[in-house]
Amino acid sequence: MTLNCNGTLIDLTIPKVMGILNLTPDSFYDGSRYKDEKSICLQVEKMLTEGATFIDIGAYSSRPGADAVSEEEELKRMLPIVKLVVQEFPKIIISVDTFRSKIADECLSAGAAIINDISAGKRDEKIFSIASKQKAPLIMMHMRGTPQTMQQQINYDNLTVAILNYFSERISVARSYGLHDLVVDPGFGFAKTSEQNYELLQQLELFQNLNSPVLVGLSRKSMIYKTLDTSAENALNGTTALHSIAIQKGASILRVHDVKEALEVISLMQQFPQTEQ
Repeated sequence: MTLNCNGTLIDLTIPKVMGILNLTPDSFYDGSRYKDEKSICLQVEKMLTEGATFIDIGAYSSRPGADAVSEEEELKRMLPIVKLVVQEFPKIIISVDTFRSKIADECLSAGAAIINDISAGKRDEKIFSIASKQKAPLIMMHMRGTPQTMQQQINYDNLTVAILNYFSERISVARSYGLHDLVVDPGFGFAKTSEQNYELLQQLELFQNLNSPVLVGLSRKSMIYKTLDTSAENALNGTTALHSIAIQKGASILRVHDVKEALEVISLMQQFPQTEQ
């Protein structure tokens, strides 16, 4: 599988890493928050040097219960940083973490390459038109409700089947707009309990049936640090363990806070004989 990112063809035969750059003041993990231009550029340089293929920039916290952010505030946080990073790192492949079509459009016009939509077009269907117009890959995540309400929407008859059906429908809608570069993200931690997250990870290989690359966002999440009775700051080892399982079960992209460690997981997993999914 490949993704066409601003004319650069990314081969996902070997999984790739997406480094996280949070511009929000209330991210669940302190170590991922960056505010001033110098610290932002230093962190981007670090992630690229360590081997990140993509940098995911977000300015709207999607942690459970996070405060809503206006479109104007999100754009004010996001657009100048996209422009700065593109200027400083001209070959960078930026993913913009937004569900708003206007913000996606402006950031793509400023040099970003990918849209990462936690709502898969459900909160703003114009995002499909923007992805089509800008010829941008679209990452679609599974979530119910909003970050403010999602943890009240955790009842499923069959979790994995429900999410697979969700993506089948979302992919169909995206295809109707002429989109082909699509990535699915099961949405670990979004409208799911910790037990459901582990059930989903156990069955992750079933997502290969969607014939789209699978992005996994497990990095330092509460399913790890609460299980280990620790904190997000001390959840790197647990993250690494679950990344190994995700790669084994077919993940094509790891969205992470710690690029070097994620690349080490991928390198080690490549030493195992590959079997057909």
